[in-house]
Amino acid sequence: MKKVSRAKFFSLEKELAKQHFRVAIFGSARIKSSNSSYKEVYKVAEALGEMGVDVVSGGGPGLMEAANKGHEIGRKKMHNGETHSYGLTIKLPQEQRDNRHFDMKKDFQRFSARLDYFMQLSNAVVVAPGGVGTLLEFLYTWQLVQVEHVYDIPIIMLGEQWKSLIEWIKKGPLKHGLLKESDLDSIVY
Repeated sequence: MKKVSRAKFFSLEKELAKQHFRVAIFGSARIKSSNSSYKEVYKVAEALGEMGVDVVSGGGPGLMEAANKGHEIGRKKMHNGETHSYGLTIKLPQEQRDNRHFDMKKDFQRFSARLDYFMQLSNAVVVAPGGVGTLLEFLYTWQLVQVEHVYDIPIIMLGEQWKSLIEWIKKGPLKHGLLKESDLDSIVY
């Protein structure tokens, strides 16, 4: 028997026409539910759901699951059928499987197209602990804000992991004139 996903596929144009506030949450696929970062992302997403704010994640396991699962619980408390949890999934040879806690889904074959959708859908970004993929998502977002390809959206760095990266940016590229002080204005940590 063929298993059918309960998530609806969506059209970017239709979703953008709704003018609804959305927060992208980036984070590791490898973090387990017992980890404090998982619990923190879950609580953030739950609070967003309670406030009627949509959540956009990569739709995979780990912190992406925490985002969609927390949001699912938060919006149930609010009883708001207009609030959505998005999963922008990507097909990878290993590691990536869809979580089952989002109600709107779009599949991608390439990271570049997926990142562009994140940017088109999101009004703010939360960067939770993660590895290369999360770092790519953060830097892509930041670069688009820096060159004004997207409006000045807040980039919220969640967790101690990012403190040393921000310090390196200040002591390296910023100190050597490769960035302007104002380039850091959109980053909250």
